[in-house]
Amino acid sequence: MTMSMRARLGTMLFLEYFIWGAWYVTLGTWLAQGLHFTGAQVGLAAGTTAVGGMVSPFLVGFVADRVAATERMLAALHALGGILLFVAARQVQFTSLYWIVLLYCFCFMPTLSLTNSLAFRQMRHPETEFGGIRVLGTLGWIVAGLLVGAMRVEATAVPMQIAGGMSLLMAIYCLTLPHTPPARTSGPLTFGSVFPKEAVLLLRERPVAIFAAASFLICIPLQFYYAFTNLFLNQSGVVNAAGKMTGGQMSELLCMLLLPVFFRRLGVKWMLAVGMLAWVLRYLLFAYGNAGPGMWMFWLGILLHGICYDFFFVTGQIYIDQKAAVDLRAAAQGFITFLTYGVGMFVGSWLSGNVVEHYRVVTGDFSGQPLGEQHYNWHAIWLFPAAFSAVVLLVFLAFFSDRSRQKESLPQSDFETAGEPPLPV
Repeated sequence: MTMSMRARLGTMLFLEYFIWGAWYVTLGTWLAQGLHFTGAQVGLAAGTTAVGGMVSPFLVGFVADRVAATERMLAALHALGGILLFVAARQVQFTSLYWIVLLYCFCFMPTLSLTNSLAFRQMRHPETEFGGIRVLGTLGWIVAGLLVGAMRVEATAVPMQIAGGMSLLMAIYCLTLPHTPPARTSGPLTFGSVFPKEAVLLLRERPVAIFAAASFLICIPLQFYYAFTNLFLNQSGVVNAAGKMTGGQMSELLCMLLLPVFFRRLGVKWMLAVGMLAWVLRYLLFAYGNAGPGMWMFWLGILLHGICYDFFFVTGQIYIDQKAAVDLRAAAQGFITFLTYGVGMFVGSWLSGNVVEHYRVVTGDFSGQPLGEQHYNWHAIWLFPAAFSAVVLLVFLAFFSDRSRQKESLPQSDFETAGEPPLPV
């Protein structure tokens, strides 16, 4: 692949993840502090990406294989998505905002897979070429967070407007990408055509079933972090919270480089366990830290993101890749992603919103009328997902045992092609 093509595909992924990082990280802060929505409403709004993730495999299967060229569909989806983001930024009522953001997620979430698909189609050796290009997507997320944080607009609709503008720019840019026609797959689009029965039957193997169940369950407390961390840090008095949260993506890049070393030393079971343990520690650090002398606990909780994500989710992707037959690997990965980042995150959105609302601190004036800004008992809130994650970890350690012989070392390609599932990193 030529350097020119690398630059074109890298720019595509940079813009793709810049858009997502610009609006999603600060969504909860804008809704809670700017529009004074309840915690339950913030959780539902954050969960729109999970609903989009559940629908995405079917849309991608229909679009990429049967309808139109990938670059044209990307342009159309991002153009419509940009308009929807600008419309959403003008809403002040929850119902209208929710449905517009949901429609936007139906447009955006399929583009995560479509951009990867387009990139793979241009590569002769994706196993060695994709990693160096995909890292620019993480860089786009980091730059978006640094920009929004530096502008100090986290409690406003400005991040969504920035994302809307970048989405329209992305739509134009997609028209310049290499022509990628449909794969021309015949037959109707069904659940079985997207997730073949043979891929689903992997769950008949006890270790795979326990891994899938643990992945689903750990994604429930996971949504507490994605939906409410920025709001929590802002209410705790942290300056430039969005910028500081990009430290999580920076640690992710470092942990990705170290992952092969730890994999050889720990193996699948303990890599997964360390990943889940990191979630427990992160929530405890948030529960007991503060923006003063305890700021180091906030920083450590953010920097644990590399272990939280890479040790569990990337290792899990490699595990499924090892367990599934070659012709079923994509379908098996898609099914696990549907189960976790779709269904699991959707349940987590509902639960996290209700837990946060339960611990809302009601303040009022002498007439008994509530004041505008809402505050929460964050100590109690973070202890809930910490306990939930700890229970999942203990159950996993008790029941997971994969006695099949693991590879002593993994080829570079296994880590380079381990792409992120459709949710913010």
